[in-house]
Amino acid sequence: MKTGPRYKIAKRLGVTVFEKAQTQKFAVSAERTAKNKKRGRGRQSEYGKQMLEKQKVRITYGMPERQFHNYVHKALSTVHSAKPSERLHELLELRLDNVVWRLGLAKTRRGARQMVAHGHVTVDGKKSRVPSQAINVGDVIAVREGSKEHGVLTGFADRFAERTLPSWLKWDPKKMEGSVVERPTMASADVAGDLVAVLSFYTR
Repeated sequence: MKTGPRYKIAKRLGVTVFEKAQTQKFAVSAERTAKNKKRGRGRQSEYGKQMLEKQKVRITYGMPERQFHNYVHKALSTVHSAKPSERLHELLELRLDNVVWRLGLAKTRRGARQMVAHGHVTVDGKKSRVPSQAINVGDVIAVREGSKEHGVLTGFADRFAERTLPSWLKWDPKKMEGSVVERPTMASADVAGDLVAVLSFYTR
């Protein structure tokens, strides 16, 4: 997915959109830019705020508009015990590329998408090349046997040691495999943005 100039987008939507923008230096620069814009701009409309949140969440997960809209539609229409915002969060978090990133196998979500697309990951023993594949509770996500020594995993042990694994995931470092042990919630996995505002944007 083409996103354009990343630092410029991150300054507009927030430093959490791209991992490469999450530095102290960038945060200071973004805050300064935001203050300057605030001085020269009137109060932002509710529609504008919702649009901003929608863009923030969509770009964080790295999806084109149509695909993101499909997730929103599913969250709004599926009969589910959770609230639509919680359901949307769950759907986004249970994408294969996001799970791979959460496990620490890739430094960024974009890197996780590439890792999946290049065939380095298996789901329940079968190789998957679909980053958007929906993962279910109990599914086993592993590094393909032939990819365990691949350069894409250089430094993985250090990354995994530094990463806090979400409570809904588990990982076996010896087998290089993990699984989803429960459904992710907005409390167990940090939320990319105001999902209520996102849903409001699409239901205006």
